[in-house]
Amino acid sequence: MTARPADDGAQGILGPAYLRLSVGIVSAVVFVAFESMAIATAMPKAVPELDGMALYAFAFSAFFTTSLFAMVVSGELCDRKGPRLPLILGTGAFTVGLLLAGSAQSMWPFLAGRAIQGLGGGLVIVALYVVVGRAYPERLRPKIFAAMAAAWVLPSIIGPLVAGILTDELSWRWVFLGIAPLVLIPVFLALPQAKALDGPPPGGASQRSGRKRFAAAAALGVGLLQYAGSRADLLGLGVAVVALALMVPTVPKLLPPGTIALRRGLPTVVALRGIYAGAFFGTETFLPLLLVSERGMSSTLAGLSLTGGALGWAAGSWYQGRTRTVAPRYLLVRAGGVFVAIAICLVALTLVPAVPPVAVMLGWVIGAFGMGIATASMSVLLFQLSPVADHGANSAALQVSDALFTATFVGLAGTIFGTGHAGDLAEAAVEHWVYLVIIGVMAALALFGAWAAGRVRTPPVATPSAPDQTAEPAA
Repeated sequence: MTARPADDGAQGILGPAYLRLSVGIVSAVVFVAFESMAIATAMPKAVPELDGMALYAFAFSAFFTTSLFAMVVSGELCDRKGPRLPLILGTGAFTVGLLLAGSAQSMWPFLAGRAIQGLGGGLVIVALYVVVGRAYPERLRPKIFAAMAAAWVLPSIIGPLVAGILTDELSWRWVFLGIAPLVLIPVFLALPQAKALDGPPPGGASQRSGRKRFAAAAALGVGLLQYAGSRADLLGLGVAVVALALMVPTVPKLLPPGTIALRRGLPTVVALRGIYAGAFFGTETFLPLLLVSERGMSSTLAGLSLTGGALGWAAGSWYQGRTRTVAPRYLLVRAGGVFVAIAICLVALTLVPAVPPVAVMLGWVIGAFGMGIATASMSVLLFQLSPVADHGANSAALQVSDALFTATFVGLAGTIFGTGHAGDLAEAAVEHWVYLVIIGVMAALALFGAWAAGRVRTPPVATPSAPDQTAEPAA
């Protein structure tokens, strides 16, 4: 593996040694974010035209399921061969998936395109993390992670608008086909630097066996669990049992040992990434619905809460990346969890008519600010606490934790919501009860994460790959 560019102590992420790579990484995130926002907008038009309403949910779950498997594969490839190959394969698969979905004449080819997109997305996101870990010195990692978070802001604002115009005025197909050639740009920018980083780490790659098999079983389990959630019958129950039988023994094997038990150091970092994501997105899923159904806001205005969230997240990521931010990383992670818990509790004020909805929306910006501080700090900690030989596997574990906890707690919130509508109480009373239970569960999860943040700290044991990992470095 070729060494990273010499760090003269003065260059930033846009300095001569890092400019092309930084622009490539941020551009890749921009296009992935735009695809996520735009395609969610186009899907309601695309699926009915393909006569596939019965398979609507699979248009999303196909992407998620294959990306989960690809994350693990990407981690293994990065540790054994370097990040260039998964970057090339991932970008190629993502582009092919977009073209296939955009040109599909029926639902099954469309779903195949979405699945191939998921493979590409999973390969690319882990490879980008490994590039950050190998290419940037420790002092610049907070800043590049802040830039990656900021890359979501513009797509979150203009993505749905552009997709809506394309869908209404031309065709939903252009949302897929128009993005396809653009995703190649970041690869051409980043590939020269990625090539220089290729190869296994100096000490050789860690020996791990069976991870691809475990990843395939876990991904299949997640897909089956999502299918089971769409059915309220005995078949759905049986499929759920099979899904859990696949996931329970395999998911822990995709995470660092001790993650489930919150072992100090890296395992807690990986676990907290999922805990915070589950609490935040488990609440955010229902925030626009609350604003529309309880306060009579239009869908457009309610959607501004999500835009505000993107801005708050970027601001939090920027804050943790400042040179003048000197708090230890574990305190930044803890503060982020507290902010998220406060914001989730403020969502309950939507049910109080005397409280202006704008107060709730501003509160959600505070929660997103906390997520920006915490998630970027966890990404920085990942590389501080990981041997170079495990950068790929641990980057994959971080993404797997994020994805699995998000799916689990969004699904749990949906189950609570559906259960609340099954009783004989008046609709309004049931809805209030449902929302309060969801908010209570998610707030408790965020507070638990804030408490567990203290376990990020490790005993003072230095390692060659991360000599200052135990000194509680400044942000």
